[in-house]
Amino acid sequence: MKKRIILAVWSLLFLAGSAAAQTVYDGAKFIDKELNGTARFVSMGGAMSALGGDISTMNTNPAGIGIFRSSDLQTTFGLSSYNTKSNTLTGTFKNDDVRGDFNQIGFVYSSKIGNSTPLRYVNFGFNYRRAKSFFNKQKFSGNLGDFTQTLQMAQQADGIMYDAWDNAFENEEIGWLSAIGYYGYVIEPTGENEQYYGMYDQGDALLEVEQRGHLDEYSFNVAFNINDRVYLGLTLGGYDLNYKKYTYYEEVYPGTRNEGYDLSSWNRIVGTGIDFKLGAIFRPFEDSPFRFGLAMHTPTFYSLDYKTSAEINSTVYDPVEDEVFDAHVSTVNELTVPGDMIRPFHFQTPWLFNVSVASTIGSQFAFDAEYEYQDYGYMKFKDVDGYDEIFDFENSTRDMMKAVHAFKVGMEFKPIPEFGLRAGYNYRTSLFNDNAFKDLPYYSIQTDTDYANTMDRHTVTFGLGYRSSSFYADLAYKYDTYKSNMYPFVVQEGNKIYPNTVTKLTNDRHQVMLTLGVRF
Repeated sequence: MKKRIILAVWSLLFLAGSAAAQTVYDGAKFIDKELNGTARFVSMGGAMSALGGDISTMNTNPAGIGIFRSSDLQTTFGLSSYNTKSNTLTGTFKNDDVRGDFNQIGFVYSSKIGNSTPLRYVNFGFNYRRAKSFFNKQKFSGNLGDFTQTLQMAQQADGIMYDAWDNAFENEEIGWLSAIGYYGYVIEPTGENEQYYGMYDQGDALLEVEQRGHLDEYSFNVAFNINDRVYLGLTLGGYDLNYKKYTYYEEVYPGTRNEGYDLSSWNRIVGTGIDFKLGAIFRPFEDSPFRFGLAMHTPTFYSLDYKTSAEINSTVYDPVEDEVFDAHVSTVNELTVPGDMIRPFHFQTPWLFNVSVASTIGSQFAFDAEYEYQDYGYMKFKDVDGYDEIFDFENSTRDMMKAVHAFKVGMEFKPIPEFGLRAGYNYRTSLFNDNAFKDLPYYSIQTDTDYANTMDRHTVTFGLGYRSSSFYADLAYKYDTYKSNMYPFVVQEGNKIYPNTVTKLTNDRHQVMLTLGVRF
């Protein structure tokens, strides 16, 4: 006969107070933003921090708004093609999707003070932009060799007394990955020293990951023009984060009695953030168009909620009954409010620094080059009261991240005053150390074990624009590509880390953008 086990977990909000949910991989998603904004800004590779004169510069160097000498209203939308190729042991998988974009809308109000006073203009601006789209699909398939995900479940369970499994999902000392594995009968105690072992080895796996959501940025700017040679700016940034991830993981074991399991995980992180950006542009020589810019972004201070649930379905051989029985375990809260497990927390990004130089040649040619630095090792998790003691483990794993260097270059050529041709290039170094892995503490409520280490990112852009006395239209094309190594889980034996079979991912995005605007 078959036995079916059903478990409903009462995931009350107050129980989440000390249960860990986040990893450095979650934090990296919020720090790493995309090249996005107006079509002119994008087509020049985002390199306009010293040139200024574009609404999107309030997100890089706020002083760029001080260049404006008239008011401006504009909006940007476009179309994106997402392409992910997964090279696995069993073949190549491709995921393609096309989605419409609403990229940006903003305005600048330019107020002239005078021609003879040191302060020439005071300008005010607002801009909304889609700072990042999380849309992504990934797939893994292949043989696991001598390791399976059940080994990671068992390692998280080591040291747990047998009678502690009662109400395990409400016990802050027990991780959900081990609990769902235990109740799903895919890990078992050895009978000695509260050690556990995975039921299987050398299985075949299938992993499918789908991410959705967005990070929206709302910017409020004030900028000053002093003697047409010094430009100063300040931007207050507000952020709206909505991130979703669904993970389906399956292991099957050839040669067994139809044994295996599948684990589904649903994760969502929502919340808001705030930061400040300070910038300056200097034109050191009165008779020269050469200028250089400096900008500094404070950490973004996020207040976030992590929501999660999971479900395992396993078909396991029972040696006592001499048959295969089914187990179904769900952490979904079916009976109580507020529903899924909710974990509030605070997150702080690192500082960012930008240096740029630019010049023009007559009225036909403009050039900008810049460098950005941000050390991802300085991200920080905190509780809702602003303390980081309960996140000692999460904050101790920041050494898996490293400093990111970004280089941008852009240029514009105007064969006639009304028409411009543009090109740009944007390069960002990898944010993960070579040996980085997703390390879950023994008390974590996360059940998705997969992770991907991204490599250097390359972005190539082109564009053109038309300008009349008041109306303008800009068109941009952006090709963004980066590779990453994807792992379904990690296994530790002593001081050795076994990240298991790797899937090579190639992530490409083609985007076409159109900006329409008026100056008055």
